Amino acid sequence: MSATTLPTSAPERTSGPAPVQTGEGRIGLRANLRHTGALVRRNALQIKQDPESMFDVLLMPVVFTLLFVYVFGGSVGASLGGSRDAYVNYVIPGLMAMMGMNIAMAVGTGMNDDFRKGVMDRFRTMPIARSSVLIAKIVVEIGRMLVATAILLGMGFLLGMEIKTSVLELLGAVGLSLAFGASLMWIFILLGLTMKTAQAVQGVAMLVLMPLQFGSSIFAPPSTMPGWLQTFTDYNPLSNLADAARSLINGGPVAHSVWVTLAWAAGITAVTAPLAVAKFRKKS
Repeated sequence: MSATTLPTSAPERTSGPAPVQTGEGRIGLRANLRHTGALVRRNALQIKQDPESMFDVLLMPVVFTLLFVYVFGGSVGASLGGSRDAYVNYVIPGLMAMMGMNIAMAVGTGMNDDFRKGVMDRFRTMPIARSSVLIAKIVVEIGRMLVATAILLGMGFLLGMEIKTSVLELLGAVGLSLAFGASLMWIFILLGLTMKTAQAVQGVAMLVLMPLQFGSSIFAPPSTMPGWLQTFTDYNPLSNLADAARSLINGGPVAHSVWVTLAWAAGITAVTAPLAVAKFRKKS
C-alpha cells in the first residue's frame, strides 16, 4: 500500500501590529540626518495640509499680549515705577518663556495622538533611527515656536516696546527661549509616550504649567510676592529665562541668568531625551 501524503497546513497569519524593526545602531550619522530631514519635510507638509493646526501659534501671542498688558499693565506698571508702557517692556520678554511652555505641551498631546492613530507604529516598522522621528518633530515645533515669538515681538512693538540694547541681543533672547523650549519638548514627549490618552497628558501638563508660569517673574516682579513664593521663583527655571530675556532686551546684568537657563536646558535634555527615545522604542 502506498502511503498517503497529508498536505501540510499553511502557516497561520497572526493579527496585530507589524513587528518593530531593530538595529538602529547600524544607522550612521549621515543616514540619521537624511531620515530626520525627510521626516521634517513630512511634518511640515502635514501642517500645510492642515493649516488649522497653526491657529494656536498665530493667535496665542496676540491674545496673551493684549490680555496681560491691559489687565495687569496699569497696576504692575505702576509698581515698576512707570505706566502700562513700562509693563510692556517687562512682560513681553517673560511671555517669550511662556510661549515655549505652551507649545511644548502641544508636542506631548500630539505625540500621544499619533500613537493612538497608529502613525508612530508605522514609523517603528521602518529601518530608520528611532531618534530621528522625535528630533524631526522637535525641529518642526521649534519652527512653530519661532513664528509665535515673531508675532509676540510684533505685538510688543505695536504696543510700544523698545529695544534698549541691540538687535543682536534681542536675537540672543529669542535663541535662548528656543533652546529652553526645545528642552521642555523632551519632557512632554516623554509624558505623551507614558500617559494613555491625550486628555491625560494635557491634564497633567496643566498641573505642572500653572504653578511654574504664575509662580515666576514672567508677569510680576517677585518683590511683590510673599517670602515663601519668592523662594520658589528664585529656583524656578522660567524665572531665570524671563530674567535673562528681559536683561538682553532692556539691559542689565545678564550672565548669571543666561548660564543658569542654559544649564537647565542642557540638564533637562540630557536626562529626558534618552528616556524618551527608549520609551518610543519599547512602547506597545
